Amino acid sequence: MKIGIIQEAIGTDRKENIRRLSEHIRSCASEGAELVVLQELHNTPYFCQTEDPANFDLAESIPGESTEIYGSLARELNIVLVLSLFEKRAAGLYHNTAVVLERDGSIAGKYRKMHIPDDPAYYEKFYFTPGDLGFEPIQTSVGRLGVLVCWDQWYPEAARMMALAGAELLIYPTAIGWESTDTKDEQTRQTDAWVIAQRAHAVANGLHVVSVNRTGYEADPSGATNGIQFWGNSFIAGPQGELLTVLPNNEAAHTVTEIDFKRTEEVRRMWPFFRDRRIDAFGELTQRYRK
Repeated sequence: MKIGIIQEAIGTDRKENIRRLSEHIRSCASEGAELVVLQELHNTPYFCQTEDPANFDLAESIPGESTEIYGSLARELNIVLVLSLFEKRAAGLYHNTAVVLERDGSIAGKYRKMHIPDDPAYYEKFYFTPGDLGFEPIQTSVGRLGVLVCWDQWYPEAARMMALAGAELLIYPTAIGWESTDTKDEQTRQTDAWVIAQRAHAVANGLHVVSVNRTGYEADPSGATNGIQFWGNSFIAGPQGELLTVLPNNEAAHTVTEIDFKRTEEVRRMWPFFRDRRIDAFGELTQRYRK
């Protein structure tokens, strides 16, 4: 299967953001992509840098305007498309939600972000209720997609739960970057850790991993921090953690990469981690801390 990944620098004009993303999507489809993945919260600037009640106006229902716009594009181009939206579920109830659109433009399924950060410039707990749909792969015409979102990518349990439920591919729409005061050494440590963690999910589960990050600088509207330089570096890794494609860190880009699902069977035969798991001894994983 050919997978298209798109990383974009996002501005304040939502219609312009959607237009540029749509151009990338069309380019990926013209290059043979059957599945296209967008970055986290791709329609708008990353509004979680501040806690501002007015930002709830950015949220939308699912189905809604975005699923109509992108659904029409998926139907026209005959592709499966992974979106990342700010979902308004009810008054005062909002989620960070990934939506998978099928080739006919219909909603194949959705995933609500389970792990919600609360750090300087990433005040997501102010906006998002933790997900309640569990770790369930979404069945599509191109395979069973284990879709997770950003902060979920640091948790091996999330990747494993998706794999145990039959996911054939792990997908992470992402928004992560550096604060301007981070030193070059610290920037390298952070980026390396981010890549290593997700390549480890690929190895531990014998699955391809698709990680799509934002790029570009976005200012902090409050002025409390110096804003975020999103570090791009979107990538696809194979089931042994091998890097199949990597995008640059400082510019909008897209690429199409072919993967072979048969690699999962080949790798799991060689590294039978699922066979050797001591599930009889893992019960205490459900505790916050053992001591």
